[in-house]
Amino acid sequence: MELTTVWFALIAVLWIGYFCLEGFDFGVGMLLPVLSRNETERRVMINTIGPVWDGNEVWLLVAGGATFAAFPEWYATLFSGFYLPLLLILVALIVRGLSFEYRHKRDDVRWKARWDLAIFWGSVVPSLLWGVAFANIAAGVPIDADKEFTGSMLTLLNPFGLLGGLVMLTLFAAHGAMFVALKTDGEIRHRARALAVRIGAVAAVLAVVFMAWTQARSGTAVSAVVFVVAALSLVGGLVAARAGREGWAFTGTFVTIGLAVLGLFLALFPDVMPSTTDPAFSLTTTNAAATAYTLEVMTWVAVVFTPLVLGYQAWTYWVFRKRISVHHIPDAELAEAR
Repeated sequence: MELTTVWFALIAVLWIGYFCLEGFDFGVGMLLPVLSRNETERRVMINTIGPVWDGNEVWLLVAGGATFAAFPEWYATLFSGFYLPLLLILVALIVRGLSFEYRHKRDDVRWKARWDLAIFWGSVVPSLLWGVAFANIAAGVPIDADKEFTGSMLTLLNPFGLLGGLVMLTLFAAHGAMFVALKTDGEIRHRARALAVRIGAVAAVLAVVFMAWTQARSGTAVSAVVFVVAALSLVGGLVAARAGREGWAFTGTFVTIGLAVLGLFLALFPDVMPSTTDPAFSLTTTNAAATAYTLEVMTWVAVVFTPLVLGYQAWTYWVFRKRISVHHIPDAELAEAR
């Protein structure tokens, strides 16, 4: 297998890891004003993702860095053409990170409410815009002979792109509700499980339409199988949630998101960014790639450091694996956190 194909596959794996992991903490953030009834429950929800949310963003940094190094032409066209949505995502992620750090700095209801609102929008905006961006990458965008994006922000807001955004938004919300149900105990656990089923049903309808549309546009036999398994996984997750099997329910949404993103990359290959202006102008794993020497060096670096990163992140999830409830946040601790 050529190194260009290997790195296309590795970048796909990095994005799958990012969306599967940060997807649930985005979901927890956007459900914060919906599921919680008081400050203690909000603390419980935030504590479910507190130890892991910043580690989940490492996958985004590595995916962006790998794209820059392995496929510089892809990176240049993508980040210049999608400049405004990517800037909005970056701003939202910064505001969201600040919210986790600053909401407990003052004992003031309005102060906390404003940071909670920032967590909500800091979770909604990236979820929606990542879906819009990846739907457009899969469908193709106007690219000229100089490998330059010739569209605008409005070009990206087409029906297919917006549907992709809604799919990712609802899938992440259901994924987050499943995670809250898995990681908490008491009333909030039951509310999260019931909400996950309702949001998951909406996500299932949207996702099936989106995957069928993607398959009709550029799918292959392999991507069709992957999309079908993704849809079955989501249905299985919803059935497990209704039966109170939260571990299997969370696994169902986890696998669904992973396979849906994998299907997009399979439908994309060997292009990395198709051109709707002329197929001859499309960026591919060959004409967008770095030199063979660069890819070889990157491969050795990945072989050494990838197991270390995966091991550290797995250890983090193992250490913070237990459920938490309002009983773990006594008044004294809450006051100190303020």
